[in-house]
Amino acid sequence: MTCETGPGRAVQSPLAEFRLETYFSKWEFAAKYHLTASDAESLPLYELLELADSADRIAWEKLRLGYIETRGTPRMREAIAATYDTVQPDDVLSFAGAEEGIYCTMLALLRPGDHAIVTVPNYQSMESLPLSICDVSGLLLDERNNWDFDVDRLRSLLRPNTRLIAVNFPNNPTGKIASRGSFDAIVSICRERDIFLFSDEVYRGIERDPLKRLPQAADLYERALSLNVLSKSYGLPGLRVGWIACRNRQALDQMELIKNYLSITNAAPSEFLASIALNARERILGRNRELTARNLQTLSAFFSRHADLFEWYEPDGGCVAYPRYLGPEGVETFCTRLVEEAGVFLLPASIYRSDVLPAPADRFRIGYGRFGLEEGLAALETFLGVLRATTRMSRP
Repeated sequence: MTCETGPGRAVQSPLAEFRLETYFSKWEFAAKYHLTASDAESLPLYELLELADSADRIAWEKLRLGYIETRGTPRMREAIAATYDTVQPDDVLSFAGAEEGIYCTMLALLRPGDHAIVTVPNYQSMESLPLSICDVSGLLLDERNNWDFDVDRLRSLLRPNTRLIAVNFPNNPTGKIASRGSFDAIVSICRERDIFLFSDEVYRGIERDPLKRLPQAADLYERALSLNVLSKSYGLPGLRVGWIACRNRQALDQMELIKNYLSITNAAPSEFLASIALNARERILGRNRELTARNLQTLSAFFSRHADLFEWYEPDGGCVAYPRYLGPEGVETFCTRLVEEAGVFLLPASIYRSDVLPAPADRFRIGYGRFGLEEGLAALETFLGVLRATTRMSRP
């Protein structure tokens, strides 16, 4: 990728354009109906503070706005560690959101000459960052098989220099959760070969069926890195607090060295509020599970009414889904017309294309974690009526 810096000057970047963020920067706040949000409904500050006890509310008022520890405040790392079975506070490194955690992990653990395996489709940086460093293979989540993956296929992708396997369940954008047996197989493969397992778990906690909830990888394996963030299941992206839990302290040390060139530390108010949210996690996650369950029923009913235009797959968890668009003009034209003409914002399949495997080209991401879904779907339904009428009129 080339970035212009002035007359006659350009800088070559090893990283591909982050397609999702470019698209979001254009439409996220310009579109009237944001139907592709990847987070649960957020809380206003006063509601979050109401979840704190009186001592925390007093401490919040007296909070000093100075620097905090690079690894995260002891208070917050203790609250994070309490969400795991085997992780200790010293096994936690905080980041300014999940993206910084992905960036630091890939730069710290991968070198030219290494090999990585990533699930496809994926959140782009899970693929683009390793690709900027080393060889990468894709492990397909197969749409023809309810987005399951083949464990034998994973074994066939292994090389002597495979250094890292990166997975994401519940998956963005499909909402797929691997079976416990398949997930355990990934852990076993990594343990057999001393491969790092990078597990993106940012949607954990809002599964449709709690029995499908996977354990956190860092609890199962010493070289596993569990990525989480308050942005998605907790619905608190404005805090910009994420973390990686890993019992391999050397890996955390390497990531900290890179973080020193980035955010250095999070903001003190953010980490204080994060600890309040983590201590009240059952109430926050319970609220968001109820909201996503209601919205998922609404979505399923909508797609049932329009089965001639959409193929619907009900996700296992998280708050995004990845339906297929069946219209003759294709999903890219559909999403462009939809946002430009009706103000309804969806993410087309081109955002999720992969450089390591063919990815579906006829799908779009829709979010169901926020309030206001009905209004957005009503606008979409009106647009579909116009689309059908236009299609009928254009036929010879």
